[in-house]
Amino acid sequence: MTISQDTEQLYNDHVLGNYGLPPITFVRGRGTRLWDDDGKSYLDFCAGIAVVTMGHSHPKVVSAIQAHAAELTHVSNLFRNAPQARLAAKLDALAGGGGKVFFCNSGAEANETLVKLSRLYGQAKCGQEGRCFKVVVADQAFHGRTFGGMSATPQEKIQGGFRPLVPGFVTAKFNDIDSFRQAVDDDTAAVLVETIQGEGGIRPAEVDFLRELRALCDEKGILMLVDEVQCGVGRTGTFFAFEQAGIRPDAIGMAKGLGNGSPIGAVWIDDRHAGLFKPGSHGTTFGGAPLVCAAALATLEAMEEEGVMDNVATNGAHVMERLNALKAEFPDYIIDIRGRGFMIGIQVAEPPGDLVALLRDRGLIVPSAGGNVVRFLPPLVATREDFDEAISILREGVSARSGH
Repeated sequence: MTISQDTEQLYNDHVLGNYGLPPITFVRGRGTRLWDDDGKSYLDFCAGIAVVTMGHSHPKVVSAIQAHAAELTHVSNLFRNAPQARLAAKLDALAGGGGKVFFCNSGAEANETLVKLSRLYGQAKCGQEGRCFKVVVADQAFHGRTFGGMSATPQEKIQGGFRPLVPGFVTAKFNDIDSFRQAVDDDTAAVLVETIQGEGGIRPAEVDFLRELRALCDEKGILMLVDEVQCGVGRTGTFFAFEQAGIRPDAIGMAKGLGNGSPIGAVWIDDRHAGLFKPGSHGTTFGGAPLVCAAALATLEAMEEEGVMDNVATNGAHVMERLNALKAEFPDYIIDIRGRGFMIGIQVAEPPGDLVALLRDRGLIVPSAGGNVVRFLPPLVATREDFDEAISILREGVSARSGH
């Protein structure tokens, strides 16, 4: 039995089947490349679903992990550790200062923290627990698979089978400020939106919508909570995607690309509201551990040293131009191209599973999303040559699927 066959059998026998059976066993990664256990090379435009920001096995991140693994991995939040303190200061500065940071392990946990913040804020606003707890979310949103995150995700494929859900979430139409205005009432505590909807099909929030939403929250005295779990950490060419609208939320959820593969999530909360969390009101065993914080610090330092956000801005424009040319070549199959920077959605005329499999067989790894969308989510170090190779493979796949 080969390594691959043995691994596949172990998955069949012992791993929960909620993902189905993964089709490949990967054993090594370097930069934008992955290798399977048969030695085949792949161009990775999934990056662990927007996680591997600086590419696989980045030397600076590897060194930081090795050093802290030999020195100090975990002490709990009953005690201080220097990497957590330094990372909190760094993230506060990137958010514009004047806030506090909570560390957790994932995007779902970050969004759960945002939901808990909305409850604390609503209670303070109305002076009574159980009132002013509504949160307005957008159609096709995705905020995670915990009960809070799932309840904030108005998609049947996410919520089905798990009712009753957490109450208090009201759905409005994405990019429609009038819909959000109509959804807000006296019992509303917050709105929660993604700057770019990821799992919902790469749907960017319009600049005017974000500005109007900020104004609405100020007018109504409610929190503007922004989920940047997938679109944050430089993926659109600025550290936070909402910066491009010239606004600042009251709190920001982030994760994915923050640790280059180390499991870390974080929430930044403006000082005006950070004091709502008192000692004992929220917590985590593993969040903010020195090992993962050191990995995140190394990731952020490498991003700055290598100028990856300039790379995203430059090559993001290049790839959008190339993809729109491909759309013009196959107008009946490619329905739309949308996104920003290195977060791009290619909407096709069929469920994308067969196209994703075909691209994988040809050496390109891409994830799908809702609305028949194939995503380009490469590491932020991807070069023009990487994109040209990816688009060449994509063109072959589109040609084969469209019958041209």
